[in-house]
Amino acid sequence: MPRPMEGSRTLTHALASMLAPRSVALIGASRKRNSVGNDVLRNLLYGGYRGAVYPVNPSYRSLYGNDCYAAISQLPEPVDLAIVSVPNRVLERSVEEAIGSGARSLLIFASAELEGDGKARIATLARSAKVALCGANCMGFFNAMQPIRAFSALFPDDLACGGITCIAQSGSLLQALLFNDERLQFNLAVSSGQELVTTAADFMDYALEQSATRLIALVLESVRDPAGFIQALEKAQHRGVPVIALKLARTAAGAKLALSHTGAIAGNTQVYDALFSRYGVIGVRDLSELVATAILLSAPKRAAPGGLAVILDSGGERELIVDAAADVGVPFANIGAETSQILRDSLDPGLEPINPLDAWGTGREFEQVFEACLTALLNDPDSALGMFVCDLSDELDLHAAYAAVCEAVARSSRKLLLVMTNYSAWSHRRHAVRLCRAGIPVLDGTGPSLRAIKHALAYRDFLCRPRSSAVPGSAGNVRAAHWQGVLGSRTTPLSEQEGYALLADYGIAVPPHAVVNSREEALEAARRIGFPLVLKTAKPGVLHKSDVGGVLLGIAGESELAAAYEDLSGRLGARVLISAQAPAGIEMAFGLVQDPAFGAFVMIAFGGIWIEYLEDRQLAMAPLDTEAAARLIADLRFAKVLDGVRGMPACDRTALAETFVRWSQLACELGPYIAEMDLNPVLVGPTGTLALDCLLIPQRLHCTNEQHGI
Repeated sequence: MPRPMEGSRTLTHALASMLAPRSVALIGASRKRNSVGNDVLRNLLYGGYRGAVYPVNPSYRSLYGNDCYAAISQLPEPVDLAIVSVPNRVLERSVEEAIGSGARSLLIFASAELEGDGKARIATLARSAKVALCGANCMGFFNAMQPIRAFSALFPDDLACGGITCIAQSGSLLQALLFNDERLQFNLAVSSGQELVTTAADFMDYALEQSATRLIALVLESVRDPAGFIQALEKAQHRGVPVIALKLARTAAGAKLALSHTGAIAGNTQVYDALFSRYGVIGVRDLSELVATAILLSAPKRAAPGGLAVILDSGGERELIVDAAADVGVPFANIGAETSQILRDSLDPGLEPINPLDAWGTGREFEQVFEACLTALLNDPDSALGMFVCDLSDELDLHAAYAAVCEAVARSSRKLLLVMTNYSAWSHRRHAVRLCRAGIPVLDGTGPSLRAIKHALAYRDFLCRPRSSAVPGSAGNVRAAHWQGVLGSRTTPLSEQEGYALLADYGIAVPPHAVVNSREEALEAARRIGFPLVLKTAKPGVLHKSDVGGVLLGIAGESELAAAYEDLSGRLGARVLISAQAPAGIEMAFGLVQDPAFGAFVMIAFGGIWIEYLEDRQLAMAPLDTEAAARLIADLRFAKVLDGVRGMPACDRTALAETFVRWSQLACELGPYIAEMDLNPVLVGPTGTLALDCLLIPQRLHCTNEQHGI
């Protein structure tokens, strides 16, 4: 009989039967070397798994000393996990037999490219039976906490149990991480493949229930369970577990490949960036950056307040680090006078007691010099973490001495210390493993290492932020209900007057205005509003008025108004909108994106006619609070313009942030009813904001146009 698995929390999770099974059946077990059925069987038998293993294949009576069964229905007990290692031609029948025999979970390696809608049939069958399913088209998983190796590639060596959970929709990329770097120590590694039933979100939830999990690394083509994914991210945030994500298919070409690879529909890149920002997910660009960040953030210590403290043995490498850190955006610690004095007392004459510190002088008693200086740098109140820069080589006694210095300093400090090599191709495996085992991460390559440090500082700051106070609008909200009714039945764009009314209902300031149909009405409205004025065509269907000469500015008096009205009405029709001329200010733009998976996102940008050319924008998940809105505004490249340039007065940033918050509330309440909406420009000045132009395309109109091929 199998021994009971340890940890009651694990056993009660919905994925326990898969990831911590008490018994496993391998359908398609084989004696043929280098076959999946053989590699998986040997992984199970010799990888430390303590449960019962039942090989299933009618061609054998026994395999590796275990009885082999002709069919899963002949096993002495229903199994927790049935691993289905068979070709597509018999896959569906094998799945039916496994579920019919009481298997509580499934693992499918095959691509499941079946006749008809075979994938959907398998998924429906598993869901109906409430059976968890890993795959199809995956490589399986390693759970070092149990341990169990349900993996399609044989790995005979020991894998130490660490604190990294890796969930990858690409099996090959997962394999690269698992088997190539001893600094990466996993508690759980899952190749989730097509995620026909069980998704990355489910595996994340399981990992977050395990006390061993210090970090989650994701390799994603798409998110197949958006609501579950967000719940998992919220859980990770609550528990202080960093999540790193390498999002694949970020380009249009990459997204096209994703459709043909695992059936994933890759989402808009900026939407994913905004989603990750909202929940503190660390987005990385490649595998090297993922590895560096995972090594750093899975270390026993985390970054403290402050900047980076650096010690080196080279002036040239110091110049390299200073330049590269400026490019990446990593701040250095501003060390105090006391620290500078300790450095001065320890260094050879002529060396500057500054951060970053080149501490190599004559080389006399260099161990004591480096230990004293590194300790002082690390203990400085403004040091968030310390870094010893050295292109390690296992062949040099000097570098063995440097490793000993780092170990001594790390033991005496509560702060995080790491070692960084500028050149990652040097042979330093022995030193790297030794230091990592001592809690001192070793990172390779200037760029990936500094980006990892930036991520560590950003995650520290994210955890220190107060939780967002923004609350999504209520479905029973009278304001929302009214406009949902208007937009839900609308098959034409909203007029500018209607757009102004909508904005005013959400507390977004608009200029005094009126719609007129004759010169006399125009003169009467002008007397109420006051000069100077703006005239815009209100002809239905004209969305971009300035493109057709439909906007006339700076109308100063009645005679000028009469002439302007005659011109505009003669070209574009009698219906005209008159509004007060706005005061001088900076032109911003607001946008709304309704993502089919994750809901409403809002954009803020420097606007007017230059919006496409400046490309200075920030996208965020709605709704926002004022603190989040202010951060987005500050992150715009041209944000300093808002503080006044060339004699212009400073703009009211607080008012701009509050207006953007109201816009995010509108997006949250009405997003599903809107296909496209933007405000451009939104004028911001010293006394507040004013929305001058509103474009809104209802979702129903968008769907109608799509149906007619427009």
